[in-house]
Amino acid sequence: MPHGTTLADGGDPLAGSVLLRRVRLVPVRPAGRAAPGPGDGGAGRAAPPAPEPVDLRITDGVVSAVAPSLARDAGEDELDAAGRWAVPGLWDHHVHLSQWAQTFTRLDVSAARSAAEALDLLAAHLPSVPAARDLPVVAYGFRHATWADRPTLSALDAVAAGRAVVMLSGDVHSGWVSTRGRDLLGLPVPADDDGLVRENVFFAALARLADLPGSDPTEGLRRALADAAAHGVVGVTDLEWARNAAEWPPRVAAGLDLLRVRTATYADGLDEILALGLRTGDPLPGGRGLLTMGPLKVISDGSLNTATAHTSVPYEHPQDPAHPRGVQNVAPDKLAELVRRATAGGIEVAVHAIGDAAVAIALDAIEAAGARGSIEHAQLLAPDQPARFARLGVVASVQPAHLLDDRDVTERLWPGRAGQSFPLRSLLDAGARLALGSDAPVAPLDPWLAMAAAVHRSADERAPWHPEQHLTAAEALAASTNGYGTLRAGAPGDVVLLDADPLAPAAGAPGGTAAVAAHLRSTRVSATFVAGRATHLAL
Repeated sequence: MPHGTTLADGGDPLAGSVLLRRVRLVPVRPAGRAAPGPGDGGAGRAAPPAPEPVDLRITDGVVSAVAPSLARDAGEDELDAAGRWAVPGLWDHHVHLSQWAQTFTRLDVSAARSAAEALDLLAAHLPSVPAARDLPVVAYGFRHATWADRPTLSALDAVAAGRAVVMLSGDVHSGWVSTRGRDLLGLPVPADDDGLVRENVFFAALARLADLPGSDPTEGLRRALADAAAHGVVGVTDLEWARNAAEWPPRVAAGLDLLRVRTATYADGLDEILALGLRTGDPLPGGRGLLTMGPLKVISDGSLNTATAHTSVPYEHPQDPAHPRGVQNVAPDKLAELVRRATAGGIEVAVHAIGDAAVAIALDAIEAAGARGSIEHAQLLAPDQPARFARLGVVASVQPAHLLDDRDVTERLWPGRAGQSFPLRSLLDAGARLALGSDAPVAPLDPWLAMAAAVHRSADERAPWHPEQHLTAAEALAASTNGYGTLRAGAPGDVVLLDADPLAPAAGAPGGTAAVAAHLRSTRVSATFVAGRATHLAL
């Protein structure tokens, strides 16, 4: 191997050593320490930058030395970073990896602004897909909450022409399914012309969809993991609805080993996990140091776009008049029992709760059990809830890129409550810990997009949406590094090299948060290392 240019690539990810020459350390505050406040123009640098480049050594998966001009050890790989900026490896704390992987081969209808446009996209796509009786055509990404027309079964059947079609909503809480698709997935045909299947009934159908021929996500996973590594991602919490702890070790053995994965279980797999004696944080056998047991995931309520998130105030335009405040998918007593059982077995919890009423029920269950873990989404909070997150030590696992899609529908369905939506600043100022993620495939697995959304809260020419709730770039970065601060000896050997300082825009620079967000979105990752092994290299 040529000295100074190539890095060891195979074998155990925790073996070997690498010396990174001339890196500049981006100052990152560890979890729980606030960066400068929101009046700094959005950059929010955590501390003065390192004045000069340093060398950084990773040995046996851990940063073992950071100092100027380290001597190269015998047999040690070496790479000249040429002054590039180094940050701790990035994590996405909320991913459905198999579903995200399958978006690489599915029809994307997210651009549709009406049911008619979605059907036009489907009609154009169908001729390119060979007809197969037991293989559905799958699309994803439609967001119907603001459509003037509505999805109907008859309209979809007219385009599907007898074929099985399954269209997943952008929030994956509902599906637009043709009659043949319903037959294939064991779904009833409605008495009326309602085209949508919602919440728990749809979740069960998704599990059956994954078991159909042609749904093997392996190749899509390979592409998805490489893409994540190219964005500087070193680890994810996989909240896929699957037997994740059993499915991931064979994947790693097959070479799907570019990321660390925390594997979640759902309620239907909790007994199996408890019987195995696995606790959150335990390494999984066969995981080569990359796989650990994650949390119990519970989807306690619905979502905004499906108008099923459980809220304390009725929706302005409820899609289901029988549930004007959304739905509680898991009854409070059932949720409390699940959280108690998981906690007793050493399993943390990750409770999906989008509406403020669902958040209150989730916090009650966590407090009663003395549980550890997170509330996923925490999209609409009552004014007193951020402080309760902090008091209970509950992580707010949030997905800032969702606000880019949900801005308009929030104003329509939750009028007067938008200031309580995605309340990132309120959570951080209350002392709660934030953990950023994507919820891919609901949003792309791209931490730089998430950070930019947290900073600027707008994706178009409009002014930021409730800018009082924005984060600084330093705060968003700190919430994306799994709680680790500036790289130092003793830190995990998960390192990302960037072509530019992500916190470079000066406080108060022209353009404000828009310029900071644009800089974050344009960040180029030149190398990603997991335990000192290069998973992405583009120097």
